[in-house]
Amino acid sequence: MRYALRRLLQLVPTLLVIGAVVFVMLRLMPGDPAQVLAGQDAAPETVHELRRRLGLDQPLPVQFVRYLGSLARADLGESIRTRQPVLEEIAARLPATVLLSATAIGAAFALGLVLGGIAAVCAGRWPDVALLVLALLGVSAPTFWVGLLLVVVFAVGLGLLPVAGGDSWSHLVLPVATLVPQSLAVFARLSRSTLLDVLGEDYIRTAVAKGLGLRRVLGRHALRNALIPPVTFAGLEFGRMLGGVIAVETIFAWPGAGKALVDAIAGRDFPMIQGLVLAFALLFALVNLLVDLVNGLIDPRVRYP
Repeated sequence: MRYALRRLLQLVPTLLVIGAVVFVMLRLMPGDPAQVLAGQDAAPETVHELRRRLGLDQPLPVQFVRYLGSLARADLGESIRTRQPVLEEIAARLPATVLLSATAIGAAFALGLVLGGIAAVCAGRWPDVALLVLALLGVSAPTFWVGLLLVVVFAVGLGLLPVAGGDSWSHLVLPVATLVPQSLAVFARLSRSTLLDVLGEDYIRTAVAKGLGLRRVLGRHALRNALIPPVTFAGLEFGRMLGGVIAVETIFAWPGAGKALVDAIAGRDFPMIQGLVLAFALLFALVNLLVDLVNGLIDPRVRYP
């Protein structure tokens, strides 16, 4: 418990640093948010008034100090485009992104363990070779290409699934199927490699020599010890998947934070961009904390200071 609380407290300065970096990078971007919001044909007076109202006419150090002060109070400001509080916008969009990411990585993790286990047991035979080939194809296929291919086949060609939206579980199928292949390939190869190492341990040979069946050896002895590397990697893979989620949400018009980030970047909505980046950073940190705690449950020998 103390370890979890300490990790949560460490998030505060981390988020402040990330917020500062994002603030500086956004101000280096070309283009004027006030001009974008007012329109290219807007009068200079209108643009100037809009810049004053948004606080963009202040010197950068003043804007920066105000921004850090607001960030310390958990005040992310208002969206330039919608004029709604950024925190409310994120709270409305982030659950859809969490649902999509968690479903995809959960499916990839479970299938990867199964396929990796089959490949490890059948090492050197055709199931193992087939898995390695499929894993290579899965890692090599770009996420956006997989998404477009699934749309052409299952939505346009067969008409089985909806293309866009997030009103029902059927809308979740194609986005999840788009995100799964790359993660599935990585989890399957990692599970295979880890399980092969565990199956070569002396205690596994002893269990087999005592007459225990293969299923029992895998279930009670090998699998639990082989879980830690895939579980640990799941935290890193979740971070990589967040990048893919942005493209997938755009392709399928999924009402999540990834699509909101793309829209905010297109509209030079600085407060929204800053808030969403911080939300993604916080989500990634919380997932890695959860991974560390799960590792402690899987292996009692894992202890955190």
